[in-house]
Amino acid sequence: MQLSAVLAFAAIAFTLIAVPGPDWAYVLAAGARDHVVLPVVGGVMAGYVILTAIMVAGVGPLVAAAPATLTALTIAGSAYLVHLGIRVLARPGGIERSGATGTALAASRLGYLRRGMGVSALNPKGLLIFLSILPQFTRSENDWPLPMQLGALGIVFVLICAVVYIPLGHAADRVLGARPGIARRTTQLAGATMIVVGLALLGERIIETS
Repeated sequence: MQLSAVLAFAAIAFTLIAVPGPDWAYVLAAGARDHVVLPVVGGVMAGYVILTAIMVAGVGPLVAAAPATLTALTIAGSAYLVHLGIRVLARPGGIERSGATGTALAASRLGYLRRGMGVSALNPKGLLIFLSILPQFTRSENDWPLPMQLGALGIVFVLICAVVYIPLGHAADRVLGARPGIARRTTQLAGATMIVVGLALLGERIIETS
């Protein structure tokens, strides 16, 4: 696969990932409120791995061509974002884990991983980014088959997520987490952002289908 195509895609992917959105909001909320970073970022990355697998399997274009499926995906994704936003607003002050058992902590980390996956995998905008941008950087004359090219570009996107979101989460943990008042306001803002984004995605889809 041509290095120039990969680097060009990486530049665009970095720009898209660096723009605040649902992923940002959830990473900030978990870092500032709960001091949890790696399970959350790992979940977000796993969600994009799922989207990459959808593209590699050739299912993505079929989903994009089915308005009813896209509408259902948008409703599910929007509802999930609103649900998470409400959860964050309902408990912006953080959790107490000092007395938790190893089993409880493991279950808690798994929960953060699952929710991170939901934020990215159920994000309709994420699927549309994969559908509209990844194919532009594939080449029919390339020695690599198309699914392999899509998979490689998807992995590049996932790795850039790690480069952006891990430092972001640790900054929220160490900088905001040490200032309870600021951390609480940041968490509230992140929760509100998830709700607004979820409702905006739903409204946008309703307008498109009307």
